[in-house]
Amino acid sequence: MGTMLTRRDFAKRGMMCAGAWLAGFEQVLWPSPSVAGQQDRSNDPFSGGKQLGVVDFVHSRPLEMDAAQGSELDGRLYTDLSKLSLQEPIVPTEGFYIRTRVSRLLPDPKSWRVRIDGLVEKPRSRTIEELRSAAKPQGLHLMECAGNVPLTNFGMISVASWGGVPLADILEKNGAKSQASRVLVTGFDQYATKSMTSVPGASWVFSIGDLNAAGAFLATEMNGNPLTPDHGAPVRLVVPGWYGCACIKWVTAISFVDDAAEATSQMQEYAARTHQKGVPAWARDFQPATIDQAAMPIRIEKWLVEEKIKYRVVGIAWGGHTPVKTLMIRFNPEEDYVPVDNFVQTKNDPWTPWTHAWSPKEPGTYSIRVAVKDPAVRTKRLDSGYYVRSVEISEV
Repeated sequence: MGTMLTRRDFAKRGMMCAGAWLAGFEQVLWPSPSVAGQQDRSNDPFSGGKQLGVVDFVHSRPLEMDAAQGSELDGRLYTDLSKLSLQEPIVPTEGFYIRTRVSRLLPDPKSWRVRIDGLVEKPRSRTIEELRSAAKPQGLHLMECAGNVPLTNFGMISVASWGGVPLADILEKNGAKSQASRVLVTGFDQYATKSMTSVPGASWVFSIGDLNAAGAFLATEMNGNPLTPDHGAPVRLVVPGWYGCACIKWVTAISFVDDAAEATSQMQEYAARTHQKGVPAWARDFQPATIDQAAMPIRIEKWLVEEKIKYRVVGIAWGGHTPVKTLMIRFNPEEDYVPVDNFVQTKNDPWTPWTHAWSPKEPGTYSIRVAVKDPAVRTKRLDSGYYVRSVEISEV
């Protein structure tokens, strides 16, 4: 779980984060000790230099970033990671990625109830007011869409400060029967317009142990304010460390089930993207849809330092379960990997910023690839070159 905040801190951070985000790359300084483990700035290779600009990634798709577009199942918002400040990990709510926008058929949130049923002694419902009154700060957590791809400029990943009710508190109070080993979380999934690209589906089956281990919660607040409709209001599930496809929005029901529960259509649709073996028919055969350790550059800054051109690679690392000691980087397939020179990961959630000083020898196209060489760390997407970014360098 991320850093715990008081209610006052929670609201304060929500108000401050938008300003930090909009500050843009001009405000990014050499990471402070609290951000990147740097004890002082005496070794800053960009000290006294001047930032000349930012080099765009090659093949970046010309998308409108940080703005909601489309509607319902076809609604999207892509986060512009190039604006991320190393000093403030929170993405403001208006810039937090969206995979599906709110349905025009969504019932009145004021009368919203979450049913708790299935293999329980006595089914019951929790009103939205009950959930809101029980909400408490849940810390900073990252969310990434399992379909976060190069065509979206990897803009379907964000971090927010959340508030809500621990799911364990709800599960423990409902008298589950002895055979109840799993929980089916269902969200509202009716839409006024049929999508040509997406299939309705808003449900996932979890083992109770996995939910407890992740610290799952029902979110009612985001960045110090009530959850917004596009982000799942009045209530959404957040499972820290899991892909966004499992973080069900517009939660309507929590049902206790046993090991005979079938996999939902949502689970099967995302089977490949959550690293499953085939497309299992039964929920019990699904592995947790957790995010592997990953990393990528988000911005290439061009600097003039002592009359010489230098480049600073700014990136983020996230996912996994155990912080890694070393992150490796290379700039073309024929080159050897070298350690990223400013990287200290103390937690896997939310993301960890990193920077690397780079002086290319000649102009040309470079493919920047990051890796973790610890065989004990699962890095399926990194190993496949999923997050490779390319740049065209014209001046050295």
